[in-house]
Amino acid sequence: MVKKYVSKVSYGLLTLVFLTFFTPLILIIIKNEINTEIILTTIFIIIIFGFITHMFLKTEYIIDENNLKIKCGFFSYKPIDIYTIKEITKSNNIISSPAASFDRIEIKYEKFEEIIISPKNKMEFAKHLTSINPKIKNNITEQ
Repeated sequence: MVKKYVSKVSYGLLTLVFLTFFTPLILIIIKNEINTEIILTTIFIIIIFGFITHMFLKTEYIIDENNLKIKCGFFSYKPIDIYTIKEITKSNNIISSPAASFDRIEIKYEKFEEIIISPKNKMEFAKHLTSINPKIKNNITEQ
């Protein structure tokens, strides 16, 4: 059975990205006349921001039989065999990852691999993984 879990989205984080991209551009537009270079730069920044927004809103975690598949916008990660997962814990790590929120969990798998994700329903997601592989150490608890 295939089950999809969407990523929790931190709109504060998306706002921070927006401000990072557009504040300098707005300041340049205020200080200078609008010219072809500014228009092209604006279009480029809008396209990049649209791409990032798409990644934020289209991040999902798919449990398909014994595999965990992670999609982040147009990108797909190598599937993780659920039977290689050792531990699931909460994480405050801000490292770049397929997680659209700061409310994250870390999955340790294989020998030394780990990935940080942010499913909207962490408890259900962790329980689903442990129902497939009861050997997973589940450190996700109700708050």
